[in-house]
Amino acid sequence: MTSSTRDIAGSFVAARQEARALPDFPGTIPADLATSYRIQDAAIELWPDRVVGWKIGKVPPHLVEALGEERVAGPVFAHNLWIANAGEEVAFPIFENGFAAVEAEYVFRIGVDAPANKTDWTRDEVAALIGAMHVGVETAGSPLATINDLGSTVVASDFGNNFGLILGPEVANWRAKLETGLSCETFIEGQSVGKGTANKDPLDALIFLASHLAKRGRPLKAGQYITTGAVTGVHDIRVGQHSRVSFNGAGDILCTAVKAVANGRRL
Repeated sequence: MTSSTRDIAGSFVAARQEARALPDFPGTIPADLATSYRIQDAAIELWPDRVVGWKIGKVPPHLVEALGEERVAGPVFAHNLWIANAGEEVAFPIFENGFAAVEAEYVFRIGVDAPANKTDWTRDEVAALIGAMHVGVETAGSPLATINDLGSTVVASDFGNNFGLILGPEVANWRAKLETGLSCETFIEGQSVGKGTANKDPLDALIFLASHLAKRGRPLKAGQYITTGAVTGVHDIRVGQHSRVSFNGAGDILCTAVKAVANGRRL
């Protein structure tokens, strides 16, 4: 690990802990995802919390060929996992003057540990790892407001642009429902900002993650929660704004963005 890698990881960790926006990327922007994940791994080691899951995001189509991947991953930490109860609004922190968004997600709970060195997976094989599927909302966030504009290597270097997961109800008979498609819609301040449908994408996303984490020496573990991709899109949100994500047949998740506090419990 180079000094630059440690410095970049340390800058992101300090900014997150202090709830402080970063004006620019804190170093040289990684040229490839391998470098980004070295920064991410260094930041995970610095972060004073345990990993309870992983988020999966898409690499923009124009970057796929150059980066050699269609998806990116980042950790979800225990203090940024919230349980959504019916009819109750979840307050989640965002970085003022940083990046913040809500993303409708179908979330797998891993039921058994994945083999440590297995890097090739089929849909049936990853499905066997799954204990349950839930609906959820990823609260995407970074101290760096331009994180998505700067590309996937920057996204991967800062925890995959993740700042939490709001976990909703379990989806019964999830595999059969995926075959026909699961739909949801996201609202901000009462206005619809996106609709989408998930079918085979969540399993394909899990195939990517199972292989990716095995190669990093961090295989999937029982009990981890995996967000499988933004079904309705990535929707910017500001302090004080309210969001509702409606999952057809699986209820609603209500949440509101609040200003992150330095060294707060959720940080």
